[in-house]
Amino acid sequence: MWIQPINVTSQNKLMTDYRNESLEALRNFHYNPFQQEEYNKRLEELNNREFQREELSAHLHHLNREWGASDETLHNIERLKDNQSVVVVGGQQAGLLTGPLYTIHKIVSIIVMAREQETELGVPVIPLFWIAGEDHDYDEINHIYMPYSPRMKKFRILQKQLNKSSISDMEMDQQAIKTWLDRLFTQLGESSYTNDLYTMLNQKLESSETFVDFFARIIFALFDHEGLVLLDAHHPSLRTLESNYFKQMIHQQPAISEGVTQALHHTAQQGYSVNLEADMHDGHLFYTYNQNRVLLVRGDDGSWEGKQGECRLTTDELMEVADQSPEKLSNNVVTRPIMQDLVLPTLAFIGGPGEIGYWSTLKPAFEAIGVQMPPVMPRLSLSLLDRTSEKWLDRHLIDVTSAINNGVSEEKSQWISMQSYPPIEQLSDEVKRAIERAHRPLKEKAHEIRDDLGQVAEKNLFYLFRDVEFLQERMEHALEEKHSRELQVFDEIDLTLHPEGGLQERIWNVLPWVNQYGPQLPSRLTELTYDFKKPHHVIYL
Repeated sequence: MWIQPINVTSQNKLMTDYRNESLEALRNFHYNPFQQEEYNKRLEELNNREFQREELSAHLHHLNREWGASDETLHNIERLKDNQSVVVVGGQQAGLLTGPLYTIHKIVSIIVMAREQETELGVPVIPLFWIAGEDHDYDEINHIYMPYSPRMKKFRILQKQLNKSSISDMEMDQQAIKTWLDRLFTQLGESSYTNDLYTMLNQKLESSETFVDFFARIIFALFDHEGLVLLDAHHPSLRTLESNYFKQMIHQQPAISEGVTQALHHTAQQGYSVNLEADMHDGHLFYTYNQNRVLLVRGDDGSWEGKQGECRLTTDELMEVADQSPEKLSNNVVTRPIMQDLVLPTLAFIGGPGEIGYWSTLKPAFEAIGVQMPPVMPRLSLSLLDRTSEKWLDRHLIDVTSAINNGVSEEKSQWISMQSYPPIEQLSDEVKRAIERAHRPLKEKAHEIRDDLGQVAEKNLFYLFRDVEFLQERMEHALEEKHSRELQVFDEIDLTLHPEGGLQERIWNVLPWVNQYGPQLPSRLTELTYDFKKPHHVIYL
């Protein structure tokens, strides 16, 4: 296994400027994540803050042990009690079988960076993954894509979501997922790992009640000795630790909303596209009402209301909810990063391009709470390259960077055209030119005799051309049939490196890869040396 950094053309302006350490981009953040001295400054800031370390450690110990955590993970949770310890954190929804590959890449990024910073700083640095269990967008997590040549096919579970409850609160339909899992394995090629992988996933399913449980148990199976700590952001006992932080957010809502709204306008003026909508009335909190997760906004009279008018609370009533029933509250994309920073001694946050986009508007929101945003490091972006695809790229002299950025459809067209010499299209054009030359005297004479005969001659030439083109199409089709296996190779390269016109990590799931290379593949990815400033890395397996 070896690694090759490459450039990608899909990177947006903000990410390009950010990785290039442009002052225009960096002024939206408190720290430059690419300079080591910034982490020393961040460590000093954290040393001047208080965290509920004992309570947090007890909560995480109970939860992670329940999910089957290794001794290394439990040891790291114990290290959280050390006042010098810090965490590198990132998060994602609890996708089925971990969701798209970028979730695995984010975890790899967290583990690698935690190791690097522990060596650099000489303090305990713990890798922690924040499972966004409060999210209620079930359609984002209820499926995975699998290769179904020449396209990727969506495999969705049949279980329905009856309301907008958080994923942490939603029980799984075990039979529906078991049937779905069986269907997935019919799509996999048989390998030496297949039977054990199938048994392992079924065991994790049987011991899980929720999608978060299933996700967490699989993650621990894939990263078994890296000391990774998992946290369910919507767990009731965690909400108890967050009670006072919710009160701060409620109290500071005007400053948070105003700051984010102004920052959003500023990033637009900078030419940065941020996928976030915000205005002065946004409460940036969710409230569980009638088993639905309701987004709150501030009314003109200062009350807190459901965005669709579902409920209404005064500020005092919402403060009481935060005090007595904090499990009824949850964060949106604006306040989740703040809550994360208040709960955890966060040395650095690992984020994807979309996350870094909206984090670029959160500097005033952190300042409203009286803390600084942690260094925000872009997660590693990876493409896995199997040996067969590597062999075919070499055989056809295709550059891997081009294949990842653009696909290989152009190379496919060029290859098939070269299998006939002269090319069929060229022969066809020559024949049509010869026909036109031979036909010209006839056409001219027809026009001389009578105009309507001239029109018949024109139509006659059209039919002659059409017959030649028909033959051309039949010959090209026959040529494609003759070389169908070779053409399929191009489709398979596209499917692997440029699926659905985008990056592999946004479509593929980890299942086919661990089926081929073993469940230890994700752990092995953490052993490589990466450059976080590079936009993309190819992993040669």
